[in-house]
Amino acid sequence: MTKKALINIDYTYDFVAEHGALTCGKPGQAIEESITLLTKQFIERGDFVVFAVDFHLANDEYHPETPLFPPHNIKGTKGRDLYGSLETLYEANKMKSNVSYMDKTRYSAFAGTDLELKLRERGITEVHLIGVCTDICVLHTAVDAYNKGFSIVVHKDAVASFNPNGHEWALGHFEGSLGAKVI
Repeated sequence: MTKKALINIDYTYDFVAEHGALTCGKPGQAIEESITLLTKQFIERGDFVVFAVDFHLANDEYHPETPLFPPHNIKGTKGRDLYGSLETLYEANKMKSNVSYMDKTRYSAFAGTDLELKLRERGITEVHLIGVCTDICVLHTAVDAYNKGFSIVVHKDAVASFNPNGHEWALGHFEGSLGAKVI
């Protein structure tokens, strides 16, 4: 039996809320129910669920994103809170052994984290990706998962971006170049 993990990427206030610092707005808000339902299903089945959340320090002149984007997901701010009903679900399940929260400082949830180690020690071979933004952090996480030999599933109704063209391109790239299943 294939062991699976759900990687819930950057579904935070700053990336989703109407007044978030780097929001994808309505497209991100529209997937809240799907993201929450998928996360709940994976938790209840006992699959490994990772909340991979962007982490920045205020005025970090050395971070490569600083010149590219406005400040977002700053340590100690509401912007890092999980968005909407996902926050409630996380709070109710955060003590379970199959639920993990990790800070990430780059687009990919694998870059500079122990995500690969956590997946390998659990014998996980298939990663399911949900969250924002489809063409940035979800994409870079998928590329790293591919390069590390994981099977990839992207849930089309649980990813969004502030760039509609980038979103559509990434969905095609997942299938055409990474061999991912987009369901």
